[in-house]
Amino acid sequence: MRAVVQRVTRAEVRVEGAVVGAIGPGLAILLGVGRGDGEADADRLAARLARLRVFPDAEGRFDESLLDTGGAALVVSQFTLYGDTAKGNRPSFSDAAAPELAEPLYERVCDRLAAEGVRSVERGRFGARMELELVNDGPVTIVVG
Repeated sequence: MRAVVQRVTRAEVRVEGAVVGAIGPGLAILLGVGRGDGEADADRLAARLARLRVFPDAEGRFDESLLDTGGAALVVSQFTLYGDTAKGNRPSFSDAAAPELAEPLYERVCDRLAAEGVRSVERGRFGARMELELVNDGPVTIVVG
């Protein structure tokens, strides 16, 4: 699994112009599921994301997590994180999991984030064409995977 994580002051995802998920301060998480990923990978990633220390403490150091700050998570499926351009200009997505395998693992990451104690977990719509709007705080962007 791969995730691109952005610390945000706000984020929302729309499908056909309608907001399907929105958060205030927290993390916008673009999540890709690869071939060969399983439930243990989803559980491990969710635990890491809940505890990822990218929020400032009193001294301004990255020392607090979603669990520490009470921040929210907006998780959006993103198979294009597995795009490979090694053989040309058109990305190959052969390393991405098929939708019937990826969707349950995407849902599991979302459910596990909530089980880890993240106060609010919002979602995009798996497989839909989405528009993501966010205000990156920092900016802070981390690749986890």
